[in-house]
Amino acid sequence: MSEPPQPPVPLPASPTRIGGHYPGASSPNVPSRPLSLSPLGPPAEEIKKPATTTGGFQVHNPSPHILHEGNNAQPLDIIGATATDKLVIVMVGLPATGKTHTSKRIQRFLEFFHDIPCSIYNVGEYRRKICGVRMPASFYDNSNEDGKRQRAEACEVALGDLVEYMQKPGVRVGILDATNSTFERRDYVKKVIRDKKLGVKIMCIESICNDEELLAENIRTVKLNTPDYKDQDPKLAMADFQQRRENYKKFYEGVGDRDGPHVIIHDCKKFVINRIRGYLPLKVVHFVMNLHTLPRTFFFTRHGQSEYNTLGKIGGDSGLSKSGTEYARRLGKWAKERVCVIDGKEVPARLWTSTLRRTKETAQFIEHPTIEAKFDDGFQHDWIQMRPMARRNLDELYAGSCDGMTYKEIEDVYPEEFKARQSDKPLAHEMERTREPIMIIGHQGILRILYAYFMGLKREDAPYVSIPLNHVLKLTPHAYGCKEERTCLLSKKEMTADGQDEPITSMPVAASMKRVSSKNRIDKLIQEQEKEEGGTLGASPSWGPDDPVMNAPSC
Repeated sequence: MSEPPQPPVPLPASPTRIGGHYPGASSPNVPSRPLSLSPLGPPAEEIKKPATTTGGFQVHNPSPHILHEGNNAQPLDIIGATATDKLVIVMVGLPATGKTHTSKRIQRFLEFFHDIPCSIYNVGEYRRKICGVRMPASFYDNSNEDGKRQRAEACEVALGDLVEYMQKPGVRVGILDATNSTFERRDYVKKVIRDKKLGVKIMCIESICNDEELLAENIRTVKLNTPDYKDQDPKLAMADFQQRRENYKKFYEGVGDRDGPHVIIHDCKKFVINRIRGYLPLKVVHFVMNLHTLPRTFFFTRHGQSEYNTLGKIGGDSGLSKSGTEYARRLGKWAKERVCVIDGKEVPARLWTSTLRRTKETAQFIEHPTIEAKFDDGFQHDWIQMRPMARRNLDELYAGSCDGMTYKEIEDVYPEEFKARQSDKPLAHEMERTREPIMIIGHQGILRILYAYFMGLKREDAPYVSIPLNHVLKLTPHAYGCKEERTCLLSKKEMTADGQDEPITSMPVAASMKRVSSKNRIDKLIQEQEKEEGGTLGASPSWGPDDPVMNAPSC
């Protein structure tokens, strides 16, 4: 049995923070900025000591998290202030080329990571409300005057709503998601916007898909599940949709120089960028160049239980406990069978960890054979399966003066910093770009943000998402959302059966979450989504959101 922790030494009230700084903070152990923004703490020569003193409080920290770049290094990219310009994106492309997927990813990225208000106006949704669903392919033939008139009406209503939205104070980005298949149509859209003197920038994004296999996959997985074709015979629905595309092709005009600023995406492989200027347009272009519409899967897991987990401490760079090592062993077998194999066929897969010891040790039993793999670019070459990649931007937030402390100790010493522990840690571009399945062995704080981003949760809900120990979360994003599966590889009963103590403390739970747990809230969202998509959800665990073992501190 471990010795019980000594109660904290009583301290005077923590210093008042003004504008993110503590006036008169001369001690290296007193943060001069919020912990959520910058790695702070005592000098390197002091932090290497097993015990440090924080404002008179003795911290026993035998395995500190050391920043080798120096005391003032910032391990995470911090998103600075953005400009106040507004942007309208006009999507262009034949049906099933990924326009809606691209629109939704842009919106999600800007709103979640940059806090930039963004709204999508999908003309297809307006058309279904005005004209009804399941319109035959002949409805989209330009020689069908009645169909042409009704489609134009839907475009007008959508454009009117977009203009009204862009007139509101504080909004930043509006996206017109439609085929916009002729230069005349696109020119009209721009004229309407400019006549309103909104002072917005306008850019076109054209999506072209000439890859027949990719096109067929887009139609099968996305379009046939829309209200236009839901519950119809798949063969008949496929034939009708292909005829719809052919009707659009008859009068389709691609984007060119006369369209002004634009991006042309060819099969998510080749990009043509023309006259793009400004903060927001360039931010969008950079993100779009990382997108693709191929099916992909992410596997999230926290590191196995660490030595600091058993003590309730945050931060540090400790190794795995006995239970943590057992989880690592089981994870290695599970990854070989479930991550690296799809439909009975071995596929190339990736493995990302943080640079900290506990995530690397969790990956120690994952095998790395060399396989021959063929990729979507047509090339075939040897691939080292699940080759470990340690990434600094997956590291847990450097805890600074709080390194090695428990949440209770942080609350006693730095009550104003207690909530600042949760912060945004974006890692989106690389994940959007990658085609292969990725297993990420990380830390609860990072995984919460990535989970919330792909699952469509609000930013304010992210710090309270439950990412329990010993679980693998499988996320499969698609054009209209993301499916989730959770698998427990080591139960709480198995962890505590060896007589080890439960952790001293656990993650804090928001007051609102004590009434309705984050797990239940997430389950409700997933169940609502699955009600529409016909998915399945695993059985709920027997532990709660504040369980001291499964929801051990974020470290």
